[in-house]
Amino acid sequence: MAKWDNMLSMLWMLRSGRKLTAAQIADSLEISVRTVYRYIDALCVSGVPVIAESGHDGGIRILDSFKETPLFFNSLELKALVDAFKFAQGAGYPYTEELQSALKKVENGLHDEQRHDLSRQTGGLDVIVPARPPSIIRLLRDLEQAAKEGRTVRIAYRKANAEQAYEREVDPYGLAYDRNEWYAVVFCHRSQGVRTFRVDRIEWLAQTELRFDQPLHFSASTYLRDQSERRREADGPLTVIPAHITWSQVKFTI
Repeated sequence: MAKWDNMLSMLWMLRSGRKLTAAQIADSLEISVRTVYRYIDALCVSGVPVIAESGHDGGIRILDSFKETPLFFNSLELKALVDAFKFAQGAGYPYTEELQSALKKVENGLHDEQRHDLSRQTGGLDVIVPARPPSIIRLLRDLEQAAKEGRTVRIAYRKANAEQAYEREVDPYGLAYDRNEWYAVVFCHRSQGVRTFRVDRIEWLAQTELRFDQPLHFSASTYLRDQSERRREADGPLTVIPAHITWSQVKFTI
């Protein structure tokens, strides 16, 4: 078991409220007594009030005033968190600032050795962040909120190459990210069916007082993927006809 896993296990053992001897902890974690005391020192440095009481009723315990449990991550887990933030930022995730704030709290709890290791581990990967209008962040948040609350919204949507946008009322079922674009999967009141709209083509959004019931177990990403597969199947394979073959010689099997 890795060092940080052992420390976390020891922390949970001590949080049970029982006094434990170093030998009991060592036996449970299959480590040496010397290692137990080294881990206790590390926990104390991180702010955990671990005390060792001598005597017949002595033992190792945590002060009752301790409420918060610090988080322990190994180097690859920390790297994964930072890399996930980079990908979320590159995708235009609407809660990037909140994610960055949470990551900062994790980093603030690291000691110098972990910070140095994290900087070294994450230096080799980066994500190019495409330019997106600030308005899309607000649209993503509003659409997600409407889906969560079951609230109908009115939008102005401009199709590709269209001269003007058309207003319509929609019930947002969810958002999905695919190939560098955000999509809103909605029930469109105008067409009376489930439709997929690219979020960057929505010019504005307004809340309404109408409510709707979210379909049970609906997944926007699954719907989007299924629609893409159906389109590919409908297109069928591409038939290439050599130049020396005439149309009268071509036979199609249906």
